[in-house]
Amino acid sequence: MRLRDRVRRQAGSLVVDSFFRGVSSVGRLHPRARPEHHGVEVVRDVRYAAGGSSAHLLDVYRPVGHRPGELRPAVLYVHGGGFRILSKDTHWVMGLAFARRGYVVFSINYRLAPEHRYPAAIEDCARAYGWVAEHAHAWGGDASRLVLAGESAGANLVTAMTVAACFERSEPEAAPIVRSGVVPKAVLPACGILQVSDTARFTRRKPGLARVVAERIEEVGEAYLGPLDHPSHHGRETLDLADPLVVLESERPAKVPLPPFFAPCGTADPLLDDTRRLAAALRRRGGLCEDLYYPGEVHAFHAFVFRPQAQKCWRDTFAFLDRHCPPEVQGARARSAASAPA
Repeated sequence: MRLRDRVRRQAGSLVVDSFFRGVSSVGRLHPRARPEHHGVEVVRDVRYAAGGSSAHLLDVYRPVGHRPGELRPAVLYVHGGGFRILSKDTHWVMGLAFARRGYVVFSINYRLAPEHRYPAAIEDCARAYGWVAEHAHAWGGDASRLVLAGESAGANLVTAMTVAACFERSEPEAAPIVRSGVVPKAVLPACGILQVSDTARFTRRKPGLARVVAERIEEVGEAYLGPLDHPSHHGRETLDLADPLVVLESERPAKVPLPPFFAPCGTADPLLDDTRRLAAALRRRGGLCEDLYYPGEVHAFHAFVFRPQAQKCWRDTFAFLDRHCPPEVQGARARSAASAPA
């Protein structure tokens, strides 16, 4: 790539990063952004993996008034940003939205590309998954009622975690998920990029895609996967956990039934095709996928919660969860009675 093109792309990434960080920071200043206004408490920077990296921290959002022995469904939230930018801190509104509904939310950081290429991000997500499976109860969360949620690159990662939980997997990075034995009750991949190895497919399908948009999408694959001769790929037979959609479209059988999916996307989102493919793949497998499309909406529109279509998307999200993993509190006595042998 020519130096001029590289500089232009880097400038484009900085603009996107600065925009979302700025919107997030400004949004925090609004009085209604305070967690206590919504009956939510937040515990920040809990470590889910050993070491000193800030990439291995998560925030816990939960309804105020938690009582010992009472558990609520847990949400593991994975932020987007093309695997390269943003963090749990830019995505505070997501944690707040689920917690005010009655969920205990674990919103995570993970290592970012290009400094940390695949499989670093999914490896960190799997570590967080294993940590939540083991420790959710200490925070009032019920790991047996686990919801995976994320948008964009986060949607890729929660779909990859579902593949690791539901298919036979041998990758070392999948091990914490496999060992946990926990299968999610529901998966919410919003506006996902679900096949990273071929980002050029979006411009092949829509040759008129704006150059700045096409470049941002192409950067995702370049940053996350890098050259195929990169050391991170050595000895690797597949890129399944970077391309979870390809696994779901394959004939490989799942070892356990797939959980229900809710996949929202705007019709003006350049990544729209991946949501459509996801819904079709899950239905071919006999799975349940509620894919809803919001007319004229752009990528990650639901993050702008003040907008009517974003609010509708959140209502649709919670209606789906009410059917498949409602935010009910379960007490220790009730759980003990339910698990007692007949």
